[in-house]
Amino acid sequence: MVIELVAVIAKNLYKKYGNKLILNDINLEIVDGDIFGLLGPNGSGKSTLMKIFAGTLKYDYGQVTVESYDPNRNPIEIRKIVGYVPETPVLYESLTPREYFEFIGSMRGLDISPNLLEKRIDELAYALGISEYMDNFIGSLSFGTKQKVSIISSLLHNPKILILDESINGLDPKSAKIFKSLLMDLSKEGKIIIFSTHILEIAQNICKKVAIMDKGSVKYTGKIDEISSQDKN
Repeated sequence: MVIELVAVIAKNLYKKYGNKLILNDINLEIVDGDIFGLLGPNGSGKSTLMKIFAGTLKYDYGQVTVESYDPNRNPIEIRKIVGYVPETPVLYESLTPREYFEFIGSMRGLDISPNLLEKRIDELAYALGISEYMDNFIGSLSFGTKQKVSIISSLLHNPKILILDESINGLDPKSAKIFKSLLMDLSKEGKIIIFSTHILEIAQNICKKVAIMDKGSVKYTGKIDEISSQDKN
């Protein structure tokens, strides 16, 4: 019997912006090794939920734990174990990707030698196919390449949990296939990947489990084939 370790929990979670209810009684459990998809239309609350898990946004009511940490109380600890990629990359466009990665490494205080950090940067750049752009200014790169730069920067500290907000949608088919393989490898290592998408086909190809959100509520959770069966019924 395989014992699944629950690493991310949302219980009776609520979030408001002003008088508008954005998250309404969210209840989720995500276990080690999960590739967990959040599906739903724009405005369904996916991004808000992911920001809470990443420790960049406080929730109003309920309980949230990420690897035993409460994001409201321990946002710094959360950011040490989470890699977060927002929907729109936030990058220093006057730097090259190499300079940006070295900057991120120094800011995170990565406890590895410069040579090892450079090796990790080169390996990730090669894996995601941006080696030829490493010394170009970020501002000159395409949106898809910027997305890859953002993804790599989130992986430099080898996070236990990777949170991707619509990040896969901007990748070309070849890069998406490579990235899917990378996510599978991370999952086998016991890492958790949480990503949002409004494209069902992406979730079907990648996810182990999904939650379908609409208007701030979770409508269904479970394996993708189980949800498809419920939807047909």
